[in-house]
Amino acid sequence: MPVYVSRPAIALPRFRVDTRAIIDDIARHHPDDPRLKVYERVIGNLQVDNRHFVAPLDSPAIAGDADITERVRSGFGHAIRMGEEAARGALERAAVQPSEIDAIVTSHSTTWGIPGLDVQLANALGLPVRARRIAMTTLACAGGIQALVRAAEFAAARPGSKVLVVVSEVISSVYNHRDTNIQSMIYKALFGDSAGACVVSTEPPPEPGLRIEDPVAAHTFELLLHHTEDFYSGSLDTSGLHFDSTKAGQKGAAESMPYVLDWLDHKVPDWAVIHPGSPGIITDVAKSLGLGEEHTRHSRAVLAETGSLGGVSVLAILDKLHGTPPSAGESGVALAFGPGFVTAALRCSWAGPDPS
Repeated sequence: MPVYVSRPAIALPRFRVDTRAIIDDIARHHPDDPRLKVYERVIGNLQVDNRHFVAPLDSPAIAGDADITERVRSGFGHAIRMGEEAARGALERAAVQPSEIDAIVTSHSTTWGIPGLDVQLANALGLPVRARRIAMTTLACAGGIQALVRAAEFAAARPGSKVLVVVSEVISSVYNHRDTNIQSMIYKALFGDSAGACVVSTEPPPEPGLRIEDPVAAHTFELLLHHTEDFYSGSLDTSGLHFDSTKAGQKGAAESMPYVLDWLDHKVPDWAVIHPGSPGIITDVAKSLGLGEEHTRHSRAVLAETGSLGGVSVLAILDKLHGTPPSAGESGVALAFGPGFVTAALRCSWAGPDPS
């Protein structure tokens, strides 16, 4: 049974930080580092112009010296608030009331709290007391697609049900001047904060959108490359949350693509939603799929305008796709990568009247 994904709603916090401010902040905190020019060059190559943070750049919980207690308290509170804003926007776009939601799927990897984001949002939104909850907390950049996979499977198994997907990430929580390797400097400039939400159901939404023909069998994809735990990793200590990667991690997407192509039967899709982990990842994935640079414009726009949003990125790209949609029936693929090294993907098509 086909499943439909409504147009996502994206919530961005109000503090907009440009890349020059990030470079200047690094120089201010590390004035004697001989690699400052290298950092500036590498950060410039990220093709990120701006990002949004939940607090000013110089606040204690971002570039300041707040401890883990303050960083977690602040970050989790902002994650809940952004998640609620995105969720309410998605429900309105899908013309669905909170009382109609049968399940909520959440993904949230930055900062920590119990009860989790799923419980906090179910209460804040007034979801039914018997609404199912699927809470995912360590998927990071793969969380958006992975949440859609779980939601699509749930909806297909229970025709007529409506599943709310919410991804909320405060990735400014890894902005920590105690981390001084080149990867950490890159992540200071690469990531932004946001939340995104949509509704997944067997009932078509009010406007054209994503259609997943068979989410239980052939149209969802999950992959774990074994023994790649060090490719991307997070850790906690008294100073906060830290995110790191190895040089080998840069090859994770390329190593995963042969499996994706086999799943697609080596058929070239008409369009793609590609997680913008870096400019190189976007280019390499598009090339592997047989798509040209014109098919990456939405992924590159999200990267430039907001940086990498973790699991929210694919929802932000899908929102942009609605602005200049494919023709009805055109095939597409949406995919993202995350720590593990994992890949999650959806084979889909565009449902609705031909926009031409």
